[in-house]
Amino acid sequence: MAGGVIPPRCFLGGSGMELSRYLKVYPCTDKPGRAMLLATRRCAVLELSESLWGRVCNNGELSEREQSVLADKGVLVADAAAERKEMLETFKIANSRKRSVTMLVTLTLECNLACPYCFEDPFRGRFLMSDKTAELLITELTQKMRAGFDVKIDFYGGEALMALPRLKDIAGRLEQTARENGVKFQFSIITNATLLTRKVAEELLPLGLTSIRTTLDGPPDIHNKQRPFVSGKGSFDTILNNIKELSGLIPIELGGNYTHENYRRFPEMLDLLIQEGVSPETFSAVGFFPVFPKADGSVSGDCNSTCASSDEPWMIEAGLILRGEILRRGFNAPKPGPSGCMVEFDNDFVVGHDGKLFKCTTFMGDDDLCVGELGSFVADYSASHNRDVWKNDECLDCAYLPLCFGGCRFLRRLRTGAIDGVDCRKAIYDATLETIVRQDLELRDRA
Repeated sequence: MAGGVIPPRCFLGGSGMELSRYLKVYPCTDKPGRAMLLATRRCAVLELSESLWGRVCNNGELSEREQSVLADKGVLVADAAAERKEMLETFKIANSRKRSVTMLVTLTLECNLACPYCFEDPFRGRFLMSDKTAELLITELTQKMRAGFDVKIDFYGGEALMALPRLKDIAGRLEQTARENGVKFQFSIITNATLLTRKVAEELLPLGLTSIRTTLDGPPDIHNKQRPFVSGKGSFDTILNNIKELSGLIPIELGGNYTHENYRRFPEMLDLLIQEGVSPETFSAVGFFPVFPKADGSVSGDCNSTCASSDEPWMIEAGLILRGEILRRGFNAPKPGPSGCMVEFDNDFVVGHDGKLFKCTTFMGDDDLCVGELGSFVADYSASHNRDVWKNDECLDCAYLPLCFGGCRFLRRLRTGAIDGVDCRKAIYDATLETIVRQDLELRDRA
């Protein structure tokens, strides 16, 4: 094999096809004579013989079937220049076709936990969505439904279930409106799960509840230190008992927040779940992530234990180790896939408890990044949020563009004080993507 190097773009064997620029090639070290390709626009993985890859690289003749398969998976394209132009239009096309509205709705900024690293700590408090704001939200989403749009809400906090009556009222009315207009309404809850008993979940299912996202920060001693109740009591047992009650009732996405000092102990928590009879199938996905700075850039404890950059060496190591341990135990880890920031989608917003609109939860504490209010117009945020930051030659020619589209605006702002450029992910993808693909190929089949 040509050492994983992609040759200059050229026409192949008179077929009129060209290699996609959004392609990574890796050697099959355990299979001599084979090559592994990852087409990042579709996140399709192919294994080819070196003979076939050699013909692709050297303008060799390809059969119709070979051309068809390679084109279907995104390895070959009819016109590489046209492909580049298509990437420029990615979100314009997505927005024109999208017939749904996604809102992350902040019901309250009050929480019954006192996590020392809480992102919202700088602006947290006993703030509850008012009747007026709730009515504005329902009115706006009702108008969207009557225009034929489906609606998806992620209820958020603080702790969203501390505003359970408000949640039920909003969801119940929108579910009825959806039925009357022949569209879909569904919601998920981002919750610490301390209040999410089976009884509560059963009450919410008929209103459109489809999933929850919750958190366990490692084994009990770590979790209880990082996620105690306001009283100081640990929350691990309460959350674990509720997860047991919810098992089989509703999909649960499980997360966890680690530091440089404790990430190696997180697999202990997975083992404990299994010992407690919680099947890996209980969770739709499991993913652990480093503790990030708070909204104002401050950190709790040692700043070297948190993540302020996507390519810190310890974070790369931790991410790969933990992902492997998740898969080895039969849990599902998220696969790499095309992704874009909420900034890029016209109808997706974060709704503050007071009705202010933002394009990311990380911006909620900063009115300078507010883009409008419920019941009012949305301001043009193209410049303030650098909406087209990835539309430059370096990004457009990068094989990783479909996976990041400029990266995280929040991390860029943390480093420079402004959303003044891309949060380039090339270093982290160079260091991790091949291993992630191999983990999926080797460990998912074993699970």
